[in-house]
Amino acid sequence: MSEEIGPTNGDNKYKSVQHKLLKLAGALDSAHVRLQRLQMRMDINANKSEDLARDIERAELDKKFVNMQNVVSVALGGVAIEARKLAETTQEVAADAWDVRKTHAQLYEPLDTIRSGRAERTPKPGFLVRRGG
Repeated sequence: MSEEIGPTNGDNKYKSVQHKLLKLAGALDSAHVRLQRLQMRMDINANKSEDLARDIERAELDKKFVNMQNVVSVALGGVAIEARKLAETTQEVAADAWDVRKTHAQLYEPLDTIRSGRAERTPKPGFLVRRGG
C-alpha cells in the first residue's frame, strides 16, 4: 500500500499533502473491500468444510478424518472473524483519513490559494519568529 501512496520525501506543500491523503484514504477503502471479500470467501469455505466433515462422518470413514476436517472448518471460521475485524478497522481508519483530508483542506486551502496566487515567493514558516527575545 505504501508504494501506491508514494514516497514521503518531505514535501509538505498543501497540494502534495492533499494528494497523499487522497491516495491513503483510497487505498484503505480498497483494502476494506478486499478484506470483506476475503471474509465472505472464508465463511463460505468454512461452511463447505463443515459440510464435508459431516459427509465424511456419514460415509463412516475413520474419525481422524472427520476431526481433521472439523479443524479446517474452525480455522477457516477463525480467519473469517479476523478478516471481518480487520475490515472494520480498515474502514474506520479510512474514514479518519477522509476526515483529516477535509480538515486539512478547511485549514490550509485558503492559505494555499493566497500563496499560489502571489507572484513573489513567501518566506518559509518561522522566518518572522524573533529569536532570543
